[in-house]
Amino acid sequence: MSESNKYICELIYQLADDNFIHSYRGSEWLGLAPHIEEDVAFSSINQDIMGHASMYYTLLEDLGEGNVDDISHRRKPEEFRNAIILEEVNGPGNYLNKPQYDWSFTVVRHLFFDVYKDIRLESLKQSSYEPLVHTARKIHTEQYYHLMHWKTWFKQLMSSTEEARNRMENSIYRVYRNFGGVLSLGKYRDEISAYRLIAHEEELASEWIKQMNDLFDEVDFTIEGHPGMEKGDGRNGEHTSDLTDALTVLSEVYTSDKEAIGW
Repeated sequence: MSESNKYICELIYQLADDNFIHSYRGSEWLGLAPHIEEDVAFSSINQDIMGHASMYYTLLEDLGEGNVDDISHRRKPEEFRNAIILEEVNGPGNYLNKPQYDWSFTVVRHLFFDVYKDIRLESLKQSSYEPLVHTARKIHTEQYYHLMHWKTWFKQLMSSTEEARNRMENSIYRVYRNFGGVLSLGKYRDEISAYRLIAHEEELASEWIKQMNDLFDEVDFTIEGHPGMEKGDGRNGEHTSDLTDALTVLSEVYTSDKEAIGW
């Protein structure tokens, strides 16, 4: 593998794994969303996000990283490059056993991520790696609607009852403490930017903070400090047991039946 391909793959793994795990956590809300219209809308959004992951994994297959299904379903947890905040469970319990999921956490996590995803896609459309440009353009056609969806939920809940406001603020602090992991480009950040694959980490983070502050102003909210990484940097293979559990479920059929098709 050429040196440039090494960094191209590193970035694409981050993009693919973010979407793969984020989509899975969203899919766990199927049948549990606040109302039927949201259940349908959220299911559609999660299908889109999983489709985005598939596009990125296909780029990795084209780069010689292996079969798409093996890349997504057979890697060990420490080989994944998703941000830790995206792998965290939705709440206590699990889908089949007394799920007590936190809708405020889901709204905040999706909003924060989609604001950054939009910024990241805009930068990828200027990437020196042409396949990333084409993929980013395709994904961006859906991203507008996803972002609008979560902005609407965010503003409504932040302007609703006192309980709703308190729950949202607690979720904002929780996500903010680890959102630096999404903003990170990992240990190869300088090389990834030097090859002009995407804008520099600091530039992307600065734009995210600006856009989030604009949103916070609309709902009369402020937060101090820079987004943290209290649980580590998933870009460098640091993860929690939440990821291990998620991957066990996601790969169950594929690893038990070699003839199964993942996508």
